[in-house]
Amino acid sequence: MQAPDEFNPQPGLAEELEPGLRRILAPNPSPMTYRGTNTYLLGTGGLAVIDPGPESDVHLAAILAAVQPGQQITHIIVTHSHLDHSPLARGLSQATGAPVYAFGGPQAGRSSVMAGLAANGLAGGGEGIDQAFTPDTTLADGETIAGDSWDLEVIHTPGHLGNHIALAWKDACFTADHVMGWASSLVSPPDGDLTDFMASCRRLRQRSWRVFHPGHGAPVSNPGARLDWLIAHRESREAAILKALTSAPATARSLAELIYTDTPPALLKAAERNVFAHLVDLTGRGLAAPQGGLSASAVFELGGS
Repeated sequence: MQAPDEFNPQPGLAEELEPGLRRILAPNPSPMTYRGTNTYLLGTGGLAVIDPGPESDVHLAAILAAVQPGQQITHIIVTHSHLDHSPLARGLSQATGAPVYAFGGPQAGRSSVMAGLAANGLAGGGEGIDQAFTPDTTLADGETIAGDSWDLEVIHTPGHLGNHIALAWKDACFTADHVMGWASSLVSPPDGDLTDFMASCRRLRQRSWRVFHPGHGAPVSNPGARLDWLIAHRESREAAILKALTSAPATARSLAELIYTDTPPALLKAAERNVFAHLVDLTGRGLAAPQGGLSASAVFELGGS
């Protein structure tokens, strides 16, 4: 992964990454967003804006200023409806007349297990959901979005969020928050689903990619190796959880404190949600069992015990 000082572009500056592709960094750095959200401008005439970013007049002005003579924004594509990716879509659409494309609203693609957790009151724990988000055009897995000199294939990649998509551009892929170079993706129920996340990783791994352009951080130049690392990283966390449960039943909180020993205190709550995501997945596979029903505060034991 990148060292913190290896990716530090100037917010608001449109930088060319390769012919026909520019990136503008939004001014929203945080422990969850790294330097900020990457907004991409794809095309040479009619432009697609991928992930407009958070509600920000400054960032909106930067996107509009990047439109060169002879160019116009024709498509606004949102990879998922977290507050650092989707809120500016509506303002950008109003300013340009371009429609907004996405897989669906905030609950689209959510699994029945996560829907059940949400119905029982589990909420929060992630970057925050843009509850008001609604696309003009709903995209389907496998669909192709055609523009002026570019085509994008929609790949539904739930896991970080149910409505999360990746976008294949030839042998490059805009992976948003599913695959990043600076950190592993947060998977926080009920919006994040580890079972779906692992399936999405393995689906992307079936193809040969040249580069990933993530939602945060620098381009990933070794996509296959990065996916292998993400899968192995999650499998190692799973092994650590199962090992701990062999000693005694435990909660997600106590497991996070035991396993994430090098995590700053400010991020321990996120680590707890990551552990809970594993426990939900392990429960679905019969390898763990919650005492008294599935919930974020439940005590878990090994399955079948």
